[in-house]
Amino acid sequence: MFGGGGFDPQKMQQMMDQFGIDIDELDAEEVIIRTADEELVFTDAEVQRMDAQGQETYQVIGTPETREAGEGSAIESGDDDGGSGGIPDADIEIVANRAGVSEDDAREALEAEDGDLAAAVERLE
Repeated sequence: MFGGGGFDPQKMQQMMDQFGIDIDELDAEEVIIRTADEELVFTDAEVQRMDAQGQETYQVIGTPETREAGEGSAIESGDDDGGSGGIPDADIEIVANRAGVSEDDAREALEAEDGDLAAAVERLE
């Protein structure tokens, strides 16, 4: 996990334990980072989760494939719709929690905004 920079890995682990820092390797199959313009898709990425005093930080190591936003997404391809007419249940839950509304209202807003999470939240606020 460590070893670079001239540090003894055991000493580094002792220091991290002393400061309450815990690092776990995650067995991620795919990581997707969505921006307004594009999606960065990491397949077979190395992902580490670091918990430092209750604050979680994720590190993704790998080479992403870049594609335009919405290209091949669950909304466009119809995958992972959870029975919601093409809108993934996870997206509905995110919008409902973020806007403080019911899942039905969140679904309606997402459908009206063609699955755009940010626009749906903005519509509800």
